[in-house]
Amino acid sequence: MRVTPISAERLTALVADRVEQAARNAPWVRVAVDGAAAARPGALADALVGPVRLRGRPVLRVSAADFLRPASIRLEYGRQDADAFHDLWLDDGALLREVLAPLDPGGSGRVLPSLWDAVADRATRAPYTELPPGGVLLLDGPLLLGRWLPFELTVHLAMGPGALARHTAGAERWTLPAFARYEEETRPREAADLAVKVDDPRHPALVEP
Repeated sequence: MRVTPISAERLTALVADRVEQAARNAPWVRVAVDGAAAARPGALADALVGPVRLRGRPVLRVSAADFLRPASIRLEYGRQDADAFHDLWLDDGALLREVLAPLDPGGSGRVLPSLWDAVADRATRAPYTELPPGGVLLLDGPLLLGRWLPFELTVHLAMGPGALARHTAGAERWTLPAFARYEEETRPREAADLAVKVDDPRHPALVEP
């Protein structure tokens, strides 16, 4: 394995170039930026919006945090159950139905950008939006790989156990066993199209075989 330091700006440009390559073979490009909250996947997804648009492509930003299951399901085994966090919190069926499947070849392009407000524990009632052909979906969130969700490009922001523990807020440290399980069962660095080591999120490094 080779680890090569890269600036945040160059990383963003690199991923945007990979998006453009994927767009040559698909009517829409579905991009997953996968990583624990401490790895800041939302920040990378946000940073990609401008460069992708500059390449002439419409962009839709979606967060997996807006596709969590209701509290009655998420918290059935308690508020700090790591296995439930790993297995149950993300409503991957709804994410597939409302966001990803409409961007399949021959799909409608009609996407629901958010479904559930986890704080208020109610539906967001967001309207559907049309992503034109040639458009790019940028989805961020944790534990996205290994669920048979269709993406044209996957980016995993990797942190070692020690770095993840250091950067995870105290109130969220109960999730650490879920990420340890994710590493063991899903092996996201290998599953992703592009892996980036972010033990220090300010200093990313590409991970190559």
